Amino acid sequence: MKTIRVFPTKTKATPDDKDVRINVTPSFFDEADEVHISVAFTWDLPRAEWLYNQWLKAGFNVKIGGVATGERGGDFINGMYLKKGYTITSRGCNNHCWFCSVPKREGKLRELPIVDGFNILDDNFLACCEQHKNAVYEMLKRQPEQPRFTGGLEAKILTHTDAEKLFDIKPKSLYFAYDTKDDYEPLIEAGKLLTNIGFSKAGNVLKCYVLIGYPADTFDAAEKRLINTIKAGFMPMAMFYRDNNGKRSKDWGKFQRVWANKKIVGAKMKQYGIY
Repeated sequence: MKTIRVFPTKTKATPDDKDVRINVTPSFFDEADEVHISVAFTWDLPRAEWLYNQWLKAGFNVKIGGVATGERGGDFINGMYLKKGYTITSRGCNNHCWFCSVPKREGKLRELPIVDGFNILDDNFLACCEQHKNAVYEMLKRQPEQPRFTGGLEAKILTHTDAEKLFDIKPKSLYFAYDTKDDYEPLIEAGKLLTNIGFSKAGNVLKCYVLIGYPADTFDAAEKRLINTIKAGFMPMAMFYRDNNGKRSKDWGKFQRVWANKKIVGAKMKQYGIY
């Protein structure tokens, strides 16, 4: 069955095969059994609904879905809604962070059949059982590119065993998360554990998403968290909080761009003695 996938917005993870369309209406040459409108961001929903109607009016069998719609994800299909190389081996999370839609959409963590890929996007990979994690580590060893964990790892549940196995697979990047105040002490401990295992603070493998710009946040407080992340041994990556409308101020946008620029952050890491 031929399926055209339509995405309102293109990201690094968007598939790029011949049956992908980015924010366009149907052309005279388009043929498909189904058209899937895939929506990753809530602020893209109005555009996605408009695209849905345009493809429907053209006579296509159209469906709309994606995380922004609140749709619960199924088993991962390689290359369908994410570029090949990305994979999801589990969905859901047992935490209930105030800013996160995952527990509402996906429910408690559940493990999926493992599909080959080198970039793990699981909601909370470290919360999986040992058997599942070990199978994923083995899968990653046979991939053509170095493993990346860009879905975000939870420092609170990092074990010595996981640290050793992560080191063994020689990852290109491990992203942790510093979203709330109680994330910081575990992040410090994770940094110590990982460097004691053999990871270098100067190797830019250890990275950390830092949530900024949420209600009542300030530039001074956000900068302090980002600097503390450096001191814990991680390269920070500022992640701007957005509500369902996706709005943010220009000042916060400028601040986030500075702290998401690898060259600028690298210079700040030198400043604080990481290199």
